[in-house]
Amino acid sequence: MGRSRVIDQDQLLDAAEAVIAREGAAKLTLEAVAVQAGVSKASVTYDHKTKQGLIEALVRRALARDNAFNHAEAQRLGDANARTVRGRIAAAANPLPPQQRAVALNLCAALAQDGDLRHLMQANQAAVIAAIQADAAQPRGALIAYLALEGLKLLESLDFHSFAQPERDRLLADIEALVDHPPAVAAVPAQPASPQPSRRR
Repeated sequence: MGRSRVIDQDQLLDAAEAVIAREGAAKLTLEAVAVQAGVSKASVTYDHKTKQGLIEALVRRALARDNAFNHAEAQRLGDANARTVRGRIAAAANPLPPQQRAVALNLCAALAQDGDLRHLMQANQAAVIAAIQADAAQPRGALIAYLALEGLKLLESLDFHSFAQPERDRLLADIEALVDHPPAVAAVPAQPASPQPSRRR
């Protein structure tokens, strides 16, 4: 009996991630994925047609896995206040390993160049932000905590900065504190009126 197509798809996408981690998204080709997976190019082409189709499949799988992982962490918190954002904070306890970081960095580069892929990310982020605010007693605090968390994760995934684990743990604790104790709303300073042109008499 042949393997199911679900397993074959994961095998192909795992192979694509390995190529990206090793050589970068710019050098991702259907041929390279076929070689990495040990299958014919026709097997890759049948499902994904083009390089962009393959990258879209990678982005969709990454979003689905990330959402499922964060949802599972939130479910473990039961009926806790703001469990959606707290679940995401708990899920971020360990930074991405180097290979996944390399894949994330390259997929971000691909997203920057493809409006359709950005729409996928934008729709996902809109849904996450709505869920984070919906189950929080202080929606503003939950949103600010989420923004701080995503800033930390973005620095890491783009390989801009890494914190030592003890400091990282403290930062996550500080971020979670924002959920219940958001900073006071700052008053927006009034803009000075534009000077009126003088009129000559």
